Amino acid sequence: MEKTKKETVEKTKDNKAKTKELAKKAISDYKKFAIKGNVMDLAIGVVIGTAFTNIVNTLVSSVITPVISLFTSNVDLSTLFITLKGGSFDTLEAAKAANAITLNYGALINAILNFFMITLVLFIIVKIISASNKKDAKEKEKTTKECPYCLSTIPIKATRCAHCTSDLTKKENN
Repeated sequence: MEKTKKETVEKTKDNKAKTKELAKKAISDYKKFAIKGNVMDLAIGVVIGTAFTNIVNTLVSSVITPVISLFTSNVDLSTLFITLKGGSFDTLEAAKAANAITLNYGALINAILNFFMITLVLFIIVKIISASNKKDAKEKEKTTKECPYCLSTIPIKATRCAHCTSDLTKKENN
């Protein structure tokens, strides 16, 4: 009987030690994930995305909507609505004050404009970054060449390979 108690106590101690090790490993893995992993990149992306959305919303409401209003007889798109129940009102504010049920299609039009503006700006940014990356790749290609003897990458103006010391002018003239 005493032997089984000792075995149980030893097993319990072993289980506690294993549990502590697993907990420490899990905490360590979480720290690696949270600090070094994609979480920080994601957090930065969310903050930048929020700021970018604010800029685009301001652009649409302050620049694009007034230009569209200029072509539509000074109609402010955000104030366009249809009263579904509760009477007829001249303004959206009056309808809201009377607790009328309204369909605010102007807000939907503004949201669609915001969507198209965000996607357009993102498209332009991606195109600029892609063009920049292609330009960088072309510049790298122009500044280096491959040694015909040892196949190492060397500066394009080199006359001798820094790796195998071969004379590159003889090879190129032949």
